[in-house]
Amino acid sequence: MTKFVIKKDGTKELFNAGKIEDAVRAAAQAVDFSEERIQELIKSVLIKVFEFTRDSEEISVVEIKRIVLGELDIIEPSVSASWRNYDQKKGKN
Repeated sequence: MTKFVIKKDGTKELFNAGKIEDAVRAAAQAVDFSEERIQELIKSVLIKVFEFTRDSEEISVVEIKRIVLGELDIIEPSVSASWRNYDQKKGKN
């Protein structure tokens, strides 16, 4: 299972699933989802991330974002659109 995340600046930090949860929650709240639906989305996304990362020691933050947004595109496109809209407003890619 993944232990480290490689940030965009090349530094490493301990993998923290809570950061993924927070990001999904923020995007889902922006489209006014219920807490129950938000929890369902978080669970689905984390399962997908853990599937992709179970055999590696580290993963890049870019790869995590790709996995999360890919899963959200499938299960709840409005949430992935909300996330991308936020990134665009903040100048993130």
